[in-house]
Amino acid sequence: MNIEKLTANAISLLKSLIETQSFSTEEENTAKLIEGWFIENEIPFKRTNNNIWATNKYFDKSKPTMLLNSHHDTVYPNSAYTNNPLKAFVEDGKLFGLGSNDAGGCLVSLMATFTNFYAQEGLTYNLVIVASAEEENSGPNGLNSMLSIIPHIDVAIVGEPTLMNLAVAEKGLIVFDAVVAGTPSHAAHPNNNNSIYNTIKVLQWFKDFKFEKCSDALGDVKMTVTQIAAGSQHNVIPAHVDLVVDVRVNDAYSNQEIADILRKNSPCTKITPRSLRLNSSAISTNHDLVKAGIAMGRETYGSPTLSDQSVLTCQSLKLGPGDSTRSHSADEFIYINEIEEGIKVYVELLNRVII
Repeated sequence: MNIEKLTANAISLLKSLIETQSFSTEEENTAKLIEGWFIENEIPFKRTNNNIWATNKYFDKSKPTMLLNSHHDTVYPNSAYTNNPLKAFVEDGKLFGLGSNDAGGCLVSLMATFTNFYAQEGLTYNLVIVASAEEENSGPNGLNSMLSIIPHIDVAIVGEPTLMNLAVAEKGLIVFDAVVAGTPSHAAHPNNNNSIYNTIKVLQWFKDFKFEKCSDALGDVKMTVTQIAAGSQHNVIPAHVDLVVDVRVNDAYSNQEIADILRKNSPCTKITPRSLRLNSSAISTNHDLVKAGIAMGRETYGSPTLSDQSVLTCQSLKLGPGDSTRSHSADEFIYINEIEEGIKVYVELLNRVII
């Protein structure tokens, strides 16, 4: 397969994706564009909701399977944009537009890579590609909904902007709703059980608490109180104060373990996780993918940001063109040469592992 032609076609597809609205749950039309890629390259595919997926031509159930995944939904553009977020244009080597960096560049690069290997015989891994929906809102009809539909996955490459370095671990996320109770009363009367005053020591506890296990790749668990709400009027002491706590979980803990620790130790009246499904992710540094990447000169690191890795139970590697710091920013862009390099690195990496 001609890599230069694949690369040019991938960049053209990305421009079309940028100019097609695809906010989470509204990806119908970008899904059609992705279908067009597979039709043009004569690759059979299937569609489930707005997820498009395919397997390599010589899929063999006796072999392990590698998932190539990235998403085609976007966040809403923020108010600081100076460009039209749905207009793709190139300036100074930068391709501008909403979703260009997160994660359109990764998606089209993986699609080009999959197409390159699609018809090759004798691969040591099967390949399955999923262009997934609802990643940005962790929705119910995204990659998580595909895991019971696609073949069993043994390892995954998740396309997110990493500057083509190897994110060998990713922090999980739990959002907790916490309650600090007190005795409601009129503000004019004495009350030594004021829920707002009770919250002072609770906030200090969250600020000071340290989880024991530190991860080599991801560091400490990070816990932050991000929202607080209480009271209805000036002369009423409220019965309770509501807190929201954001916890970024390293790979030394499961989400369930974090929830158990906070239920046992936090001084809140009540603390409840909204969901435990967004777990941390990791891949062994002895895995062939990681060893091959290191041999190619790619650096390894732990990622603090969440991706579709969080719904996978197999080992997974986050890897893709673009820079995570540009994600969700105004006037989002990706360098054209980042996509060109991304496809080359993906192809060389797989050549070292599956050929």
